[in-house]
Amino acid sequence: MLNEKKLRQRGFKPKLSDSEILTMGIVGEFLGIDTEKGIWAYFRKHWYDWFPNIGSRSNFAKHMANLWYIKQKLQKKFAERLGAFSDTLHLADGFPLPICKFKRAYFSSIFKGEATYGYCASKDEKYYGFKGNLLINSAGVITYVTITPANVDERDSLWDLLSTIKGMIIADKGLIGVDYQAELKFMTGIDLQTAARFNMKEKRSKKFIKWLVSTRRLVETVIGQLTERFNIEKIRARKIWYLTSRIARKILAHTLTVFINKQIGNPPLQLDLLLN
Repeated sequence: MLNEKKLRQRGFKPKLSDSEILTMGIVGEFLGIDTEKGIWAYFRKHWYDWFPNIGSRSNFAKHMANLWYIKQKLQKKFAERLGAFSDTLHLADGFPLPICKFKRAYFSSIFKGEATYGYCASKDEKYYGFKGNLLINSAGVITYVTITPANVDERDSLWDLLSTIKGMIIADKGLIGVDYQAELKFMTGIDLQTAARFNMKEKRSKKFIKWLVSTRRLVETVIGQLTERFNIEKIRARKIWYLTSRIARKILAHTLTVFINKQIGNPPLQLDLLLN
């Protein structure tokens, strides 16, 4: 995965192995423990015999954050094995990553110069922070995720999700636009489909629209899981480095859970079945 390059070029070797740290992070996320401090405390209290070299909380957090690239690579490998990149149908949507509410933004110094003001249509509110941009395949496997400042238009951020994708993408009404869809088709071959606004004349069949609306619910389900089980909308970080690591850990945990479910014959997105 690293083309035989060493992960560490200098410094002392951590007492906990990278595989131990990754395992603890994934299990912690699945159980709804989404902070390094919480994961460290849980394993120190309940699983110390299995992880006797757990060490200090600060070293644990740094070790966890340092593996952000490995988490991304592992997630991509699992997604690839699940057919995320070869599928010809994908679904795209965004979700807010608020640092704080709009009224409190003036007093916040976190991510100053990186975060911006944005608007969440589903919650009908302004906020200060970032925006997550998600692409999944037709089975709900996370294909790509990007994080942008909250004010970046979805039309711009979508381009970053298309490097190896082909076929059709279903997205929300924020991406409506004949010229935009034509440009996307010309540049990438992607067929972008969205629901029409109430004041637009619909030329597509009722059967197709019904399928479109029904299929799009899948991406809402995945975002719901990322939000409710994995707390992806909670920043809980003060540096991009830690935020990147947190997001990567959550996406890896979700993808691996889907992978395990499929391996044992469960419906892929029925995550709670792994607790039975």
